Amino acid sequence: MGRQLDRYWSDVRHWPGMRSEYSWIPARDGETRTEPDQVGVSFSGHESAVYASGARTVEGDIAGGAVFVTGHEPIVWHRIRELTEAVEIYPDRALLGTAELAPARAVQDGTVLAIASVLRRVHVAGGALSDIAASTLTHRLVIHLLGEYAGVRQQVAGRLGRATVDRVTEFVDAGLGEVVTLDRLAAVAGLSPYHFARAFKATTGLAPHQFVMTRRMDRALRLLVTTRASVLEVAHAVGLSNVSHFRRVFNAHIGVLPGEVRKFRPSARGRRV
Repeated sequence: MGRQLDRYWSDVRHWPGMRSEYSWIPARDGETRTEPDQVGVSFSGHESAVYASGARTVEGDIAGGAVFVTGHEPIVWHRIRELTEAVEIYPDRALLGTAELAPARAVQDGTVLAIASVLRRVHVAGGALSDIAASTLTHRLVIHLLGEYAGVRQQVAGRLGRATVDRVTEFVDAGLGEVVTLDRLAAVAGLSPYHFARAFKATTGLAPHQFVMTRRMDRALRLLVTTRASVLEVAHAVGLSNVSHFRRVFNAHIGVLPGEVRKFRPSARGRRV
């Protein structure tokens, strides 16, 4: 991409039915804003973040992969001490109709996380989605948002409920350094492997194996910028024994090689994996 990792970098794309914005923001002082009527994912985790929406100010930790829905009020970020990597999605108002999305702050939502992960990879790789692929992703997102944040539920055959996707996400995140098989994920969802694979992709836009790899690369990035672990140690920590393969996959997902982000590691007092 030609971007410098110690500088702010963003990419904006317009798709049928939505706009997406990717941001890479090194640790900084000063305020930033998340605009109203967006749903987004903070792929990077944060400790003791301070942000405000309306008259309410919040201080707390933000887990990597946390979802934010702004509603009418923007979010003003007052203190972020770490690297920020995020995707913000702005669905077209016409697709939401008269529904208003209820604000949500730093919640777990595996469906939004997966859809944002699809968009992030397009942003960082400089690629594109076809019109039909983008509009399909948009409608997956809008159906989910209306049901979960506006109480407007639609019966769509072949989709997984939020609780099931979140349960699978928790299982994946708890075992990123272990062997993760389709059979194990299907068992968590209570479905046959065939039906689970079809339903998971129909819901999130990602096949199960793609989602697992996305979460592995998210964890790898956090380990590279928050610990003193070597690239080899990080690869093993996320379940990949071939370092060359790890570097290729990391570059495809994050847009840079793992060695390039090690400059963000803490001093020698930092923790290890």
